[in-house]
Amino acid sequence: MPTNLTILDIGAGPATVAFGLALLIESSVSFGTQTSPNICYFSLDKQKMFQFRGLQFWRKYIESKQSPPNAYFRFVTKDILKPDLEIEKLPKQFFNFIVISHCFFSDSDSQVYAKHNYTRIIQNCLQPGGYVLLIVQNKKLFRIYNESPSDDIEQEKEIVNKFLGELGLQLVWYKCLSSTESRQPLGGKRFRQYATDRLAAQQYISKVAQEYLGIPYDYSYVLDDYIILASYN
Repeated sequence: MPTNLTILDIGAGPATVAFGLALLIESSVSFGTQTSPNICYFSLDKQKMFQFRGLQFWRKYIESKQSPPNAYFRFVTKDILKPDLEIEKLPKQFFNFIVISHCFFSDSDSQVYAKHNYTRIIQNCLQPGGYVLLIVQNKKLFRIYNESPSDDIEQEKEIVNKFLGELGLQLVWYKCLSSTESRQPLGGKRFRQYATDRLAAQQYISKVAQEYLGIPYDYSYVLDDYIILASYN
């Protein structure tokens, strides 16, 4: 891990990436593997309240730590789907890491705008030799190319490489994370039974959903994502 991390978190929400990174750093420091790096964290999201709440949580979080990470926050509140997104508000060739988590879309217009803006941001804002981490739901990744998830690894690799190529990126590695034994999704009733039998329930959010949304079952912690690390040269 570099001494200075400059991270652009696209569609950042309440800064989830910052909390995950802080936990990783805390774990590594406790094993004596390295000192805590300096972090410049830029949040790009269209929901200002999400960003504000994330900062409030972050302040409480670092106050609870004996050795909190050195982190500088900057918030840019913009809609990433705007065709005329003003990327000049982001520093040029400044970031060594860009994260795009779950900000990929099913409808064609949103796909086009997102791809256009992501490509512009990567080309203008990422340092030479920098990396991009993409997290995309498996069904959504395949749906972009009118395909269905399957256990065909060669088809999977072809789709991952095509997806990256359209963003001007090269594959470093990828992992498929699934809560089931298969890359193919289970049907609705089958999956609900599977989740009830084998997956941990989201205890608190389930109560809220049942009370206010009338959901008749517990939500479960579920993984069905591709984690893709790519480089830009």
